[in-house]
Amino acid sequence: MNKSKILYAEDDETIAFLIQDSLENYYQISHFSNGRAALDAFKKESFDICLLDIMMPEINGFELAEKIRGENSEIPIIFISAKALKEDRIKGLRIGADDYLVKPFSIEELILKIEIFLKRSKKVEANPSKYKAGKYDFDPKNYTLKNSEITITLTQRESELLFYFIIHKNTVLKRQDILKAIWGDDDYFMGRSLDVFISRLRKVFADEEQIWIENVHGIGFRFAVKE
Repeated sequence: MNKSKILYAEDDETIAFLIQDSLENYYQISHFSNGRAALDAFKKESFDICLLDIMMPEINGFELAEKIRGENSEIPIIFISAKALKEDRIKGLRIGADDYLVKPFSIEELILKIEIFLKRSKKVEANPSKYKAGKYDFDPKNYTLKNSEITITLTQRESELLFYFIIHKNTVLKRQDILKAIWGDDDYFMGRSLDVFISRLRKVFADEEQIWIENVHGIGFRFAVKE
């Protein structure tokens, strides 16, 4: 069976060696010590997931993630960084990352997160069905919303959240249930992540009269669909 391919950008050679040594039995890893080399490789090769440090020469992790998103809106991106401030985490998610892991972390935790995203990608590939989302056709396989005039490409996390909302439309959903279903955890940081992604979806449907995401005070949200 072919190993999943990881693009790993990290300028600290000691940390890079330890992570690469721990993961190479499970995955095919291409390591780059600066953002420019990582971006050049991404444009030439096919990868299944990206692991990005933030503080790197030539192109930092934030800039690299933005450029990767410009090339591919679907590939999962996980930041792995010593920058632990809430503002840095939120910035990473707003750029389009799917998760953010703060150093130091356990290899077991990193592998778990990698596997979660790889499995979700495979599930989407195995389920090519399309769903109605107001005036759009939602294609979870390709992470797109389409109508006769426009195509909107979502990130993997946005697509997963929208799919969860669609299959539970017009139902009050608890925050913790959404978090556990999409992120696998319901801690404070994941809750902040959920708010970021809901804000993104609200912008997508800002001009949509048939759909809105309603805050339900003290409980969670309702994906309201006028039928």
